[in-house]
Amino acid sequence: MNGPALLLAAVAGCAIGLGLWLLLAVRFSRPSLGERLADPPPPRAVHPARTAQQGAVARLGAVSAPLMAAMGLPGARARRDLAICERDPAAYLAEKATGLVLGVGLPPLLAVPLAAAGVDVGSLWATAAWAVFAGIAWLAPDLSLRDEARKRREQMRHALAAFADLVVVALAGGAGVNGALSDAASAGGGWAIGRIRDSLRIAALRRRPAWSALRDLAEHYDTTEFAELAASLQLAGADGARVRGSLAAKAKTLRTQFLSELDAEAQSATERMSLPVVLLFAGFLGLLGYPALTHILTSL
Repeated sequence: MNGPALLLAAVAGCAIGLGLWLLLAVRFSRPSLGERLADPPPPRAVHPARTAQQGAVARLGAVSAPLMAAMGLPGARARRDLAICERDPAAYLAEKATGLVLGVGLPPLLAVPLAAAGVDVGSLWATAAWAVFAGIAWLAPDLSLRDEARKRREQMRHALAAFADLVVVALAGGAGVNGALSDAASAGGGWAIGRIRDSLRIAALRRRPAWSALRDLAEHYDTTEFAELAASLQLAGADGARVRGSLAAKAKTLRTQFLSELDAEAQSATERMSLPVVLLFAGFLGLLGYPALTHILTSL
């Protein structure tokens, strides 16, 4: 079998497999009514999802977003990361659909001029490279989403450490527990402190204790530090001295932990820079020694 025939057979096989996968996914991916009722309710969103910032990739695949949603996408982890990043699930599904279309359709389009130029595009290696490219294009939105969610979790944790320090300062100045929490939340800036401030304000409007708001943030952003701080507030009650001592210890623990993590990241970055420096030095030595070596070899 020649190259174009093999490429055509591969395209037909991928199309048939994709059609069967779509049929089975639509039929069996949806959870039943009993499973939906048994699932716990999702955590309350602290801030509405961002829908205005949609790139060209999301707009191109917007047509396929309802079909992918009918197949049960995004998954549980992706939905949690989307809530953390405050992104629209439809835009995320549109990006994945566009990546899949580009990953499946772009290599055959590039294979036509390559085949005309005499390049063998029907080999097994070319088909494997096509499959790898399609997989990368499909998983690229997931990797980007996970990285963004990880960064936002870290920002929330750092904001919590600063928030705990401000609460301790406010308690030392004579403020009550609720007043200290409100003052600390209103003193800081940035989106992370803003989420804490919004959560505390919503809890106050609903006549709920402040530690319930921090516990909601722990569930929403999947950070155990908020839950630990909420437990300390709940156990301490309304005694200002005990609250201040507990929060001071918690803030010191968070600072120590974050400083240790930053030091470990700095040391890891320093070690990663060792290999490029060694390669650069080796290239510099090769550049200096090549003329001398060439002169010695030609003079023999």
